[in-house]
Amino acid sequence: MNAAEQATSIEFASKIATVVRLFKVEFPDLRVDLKPWTSDQDTRDLVDPDSIDIGLHFPGVSRLFHCRSLLLQIRFYDDPDSQDKRVIGMEIGGYDHRGKQWTFSTIHRWRFTGETVPEPAVGDRLKKCCQQVFEVFSNSLEESA
Repeated sequence: MNAAEQATSIEFASKIATVVRLFKVEFPDLRVDLKPWTSDQDTRDLVDPDSIDIGLHFPGVSRLFHCRSLLLQIRFYDDPDSQDKRVIGMEIGGYDHRGKQWTFSTIHRWRFTGETVPEPAVGDRLKKCCQQVFEVFSNSLEESA
């Protein structure tokens, strides 16, 4: 679901902003899109309501990432005991004019797969960002206030 639509509280909006800042600090050229999905019914039927989706766009094709845009999807589980949303994993897709070129998932082995994959050094920086996203959402609402 679009990140802009998931910002339903000050605490959660702050965490989304922190995620954006983590990626912008590591990759300053990125342009952020908090509404990567259109609002038509066909698209809405495909969107995961338990995720935050953020589009990240390079000014042109990144030769290090082998793509022009990243789609970051942070997947959540609503913990009924703590009333918190817990991150269960992240998926990132690298896209260019031909479509998806690669995928990265923290759910299965933290590996890049696809036609072309990012250069190892920037791949490691992307993994670092993902580790930090887990840390951002591992803090309870009381700890982040």
